[in-house]
Amino acid sequence: MATALDRHVVELTSPEGDLTARFATHAGMVGCSLRHRGEELLGLGGGLAAYLDHGAVFGVPLLYPWANRLGGWSYEACGRRVELDRDSPLLHGDEHCLPIHGALAAASEWRLTGGGSSWLTAELDFATHPELLAVFPFPHRLELAIRLEHEALTVDTTVVAGDGGPVPLSFGFHPYLAPPGAAREEWWVELPARTALALDPRGLPTGAATELTPAAFALGSRTFDDLFAVEPGASFSVVAGGRQMTVELTSVYRYAQVFAPPDQAVICFEPMTAPVDALRSHDGLHSVPAGGTIRATFALRVETR
Repeated sequence: MATALDRHVVELTSPEGDLTARFATHAGMVGCSLRHRGEELLGLGGGLAAYLDHGAVFGVPLLYPWANRLGGWSYEACGRRVELDRDSPLLHGDEHCLPIHGALAAASEWRLTGGGSSWLTAELDFATHPELLAVFPFPHRLELAIRLEHEALTVDTTVVAGDGGPVPLSFGFHPYLAPPGAAREEWWVELPARTALALDPRGLPTGAATELTPAAFALGSRTFDDLFAVEPGASFSVVAGGRQMTVELTSVYRYAQVFAPPDQAVICFEPMTAPVDALRSHDGLHSVPAGGTIRATFALRVETR
């Protein structure tokens, strides 16, 4: 069975023993550690407490029910209009006072439904949590299946819609990668063919798009907070300290944000099911029909180089 470090944090170990990962069941199932041969690969910032308090940089959070930010404190999707409570403890505002990164960081505990030494399954039933339905009034069950195998962390996210209506899909993950063994300036970044979706100064899409070919470069002093549309199976990599870390968008994820801030030694390749602000703009927004199911998968692969 998976190792329970305390009643909230579960540790997984790959069959080969090279990878270990930890997840916090009381904090939106955030990935709070990923170690390769004993070395931490994630940016952990101010730790789990800071993440819970104000959504600070930390680990691999699930951004649900929206990834990145919304363009305001209301939205309308699948026939329902929602007014978000700015004082809700589930929500955080960005530097422009826009709601960012969804509502699960301080959500109620997930329920573990299965597990072994290298895998776990968990679920969260929105229909049983009024505080979550106030933010996202679409009854459904959210399921995670997480496993370590073949030097990769794979995350399946399944949305099981209730019978009352469709559920819009606008979620994502935010893996904060912090490659050990090399300075940020030396990190080698590899990006796939992609469509750059221009963002305004608030980080919201403008509607402009530019086709880009694959690129590879030393990160140097570059910074990123950029949105892309990608083809299924696209992958993004950073190479540093004798390792290559690759985020593979296996299924459903057709968008990705690349984030590399100037003031922290982290880089993120963020799988997203919809572009920024899709719950308001409806651009690229899909939904799970009533009674239906959809599964989105990404993998974080770690290889020696």
